[in-house]
Amino acid sequence: MKVLECVPNFSEGRNRRTVERIVEALGKVDGVAILDYSMDLDHHRSVVTFIGTPEAVEQGAAAACDAAVKLIDMRNHTGIHPRNGAVDVVPFIPVLNVDMTEAAEVAHRFGRSFAIRNDIPVYFYGEAALDPSRKRLPFLRRGGYEMLREKMSDPRWHPDAGPSAPNRKSGATAVGARDFLIAFNINLATNDVAIAKKIAAEIRQSSGGFTYVQAMGVLLKSRDIAQVSMNLTNYKETSVRTVYHAVKDRAAALGVDILESEIIGCLPGNALDGITPDEMKLCDFSNNRIIETHCPGLSD
Repeated sequence: MKVLECVPNFSEGRNRRTVERIVEALGKVDGVAILDYSMDLDHHRSVVTFIGTPEAVEQGAAAACDAAVKLIDMRNHTGIHPRNGAVDVVPFIPVLNVDMTEAAEVAHRFGRSFAIRNDIPVYFYGEAALDPSRKRLPFLRRGGYEMLREKMSDPRWHPDAGPSAPNRKSGATAVGARDFLIAFNINLATNDVAIAKKIAAEIRQSSGGFTYVQAMGVLLKSRDIAQVSMNLTNYKETSVRTVYHAVKDRAAALGVDILESEIIGCLPGNALDGITPDEMKLCDFSNNRIIETHCPGLSD
């Protein structure tokens, strides 16, 4: 059996009913298994994880993302997470008996049809990128929703599908194919965001830190705590364990403890090799967040 994963990120983290309606639309698609969904007040963002055959996952992505376009208005959106649109990013990830070429083909089909149906510009990224300069998601998000109109007036920013100007209500969407990515946040026992930003700058690849680590320091106003928010784009090269201890050591050197950590969505079981959930103060975690729990063939 072929298994493909999709992890769409939506620019809504405060209205639970909106997120539930998106998930309900996805749940009506035959052959889709919803593994997890979460929402974050401060990032103003929700993340949904689901798997199925490539055909079912493509249909599920269409159902969820079309619902999100109807429900989310970017003209009223503020949040600390970088974003370009209501449906901000839609990655397709090979899980079992699917290679990256097939994942990219699904991304291209989905992205082009989504762009046409909803009149939304689409950029292909990761292994689905048609332009090598667009492989990296942070590059595509530079300037965010607010700068889209100005940015897209430059012919170099003509989208890969859809209209050549942003949709005022929905912005623009990035659609890609990639390997597993670990969305990993560490909350510090301080509200000094300068400490989180300093640590993020020291560990992220773009500032000379660890390879395959994207990181930013933010303040969670709802809880009055600082957070180091990260994406680990290749956990086999730079592990969760390595990053956790790097943040912990740097925080300790600045007189700050780790309050807790969190994983957004699901991850392969071996991503936690060498470290336990208790050791990393991982909150709201269970075996249901492990991909192999839902796809046993992956561990064979």
